[in-house]
Amino acid sequence: MGWGAWLREQVYPRGGFKRAIRYVVHRMRRVPDSPHRVARGVFVGSLVGFLPLPGLQFVAAWIAARLARGNLLAALLATFNTNPVTTPFFAVLAMTLGHWIMGIEAPLTAEYIGSAFANAGQDLWFNFLAMFGPREAHWEGLIDFWHEIYVPYFIGALAPGFVLSAIAYYVTIPLVSAYQKARAATAHERSERRNRMRAKLADATAKLKRRGAGEDGDDDSPGAP
Repeated sequence: MGWGAWLREQVYPRGGFKRAIRYVVHRMRRVPDSPHRVARGVFVGSLVGFLPLPGLQFVAAWIAARLARGNLLAALLATFNTNPVTTPFFAVLAMTLGHWIMGIEAPLTAEYIGSAFANAGQDLWFNFLAMFGPREAHWEGLIDFWHEIYVPYFIGALAPGFVLSAIAYYVTIPLVSAYQKARAATAHERSERRNRMRAKLADATAKLKRRGAGEDGDDDSPGAP
């Protein structure tokens, strides 16, 4: 798969988001663990998925799952609760809430956000080049980005992320419980069918043996030639 196809797959999965969501839910239900441990994994993984932790979500979900004693696989799968289409809308909501909590009055316009990202990117590139030359590092753009974009985003994402993850927690328990009960019932039914088949086979084998023994007895009778 080329870079273009990979990027297209990240933005819009092959088969659509409905199929991708169905696949994740299917894998979640099949996790071999108790419903409450799976639900705890879903909760922490979903919460981590809402936070701005680029490149660190799997690591953070793994640590959070260990601390919460949740299922690790469920936590990793739950981090896929966001995608490039819905993330920008949630990010604006989180930053707006974070600005309100922190008392920041800067307008959250597209120009303002784009400028903050551009200034931070320029500082990163300039500081990288400064490591190989006599120039001093610039930190103003990065500091502004940290205080006006990242921290408000992180703080603002906690409340809605917690609520949505709590909903996912309480939805996961009955789903996993119902799936595991249905799967156990199916396994029990298959086991009963196999046992009945074995019993029938054993009974048929015993009849054949008895019939063979009877025929041997007739051959050995006194009237036999």
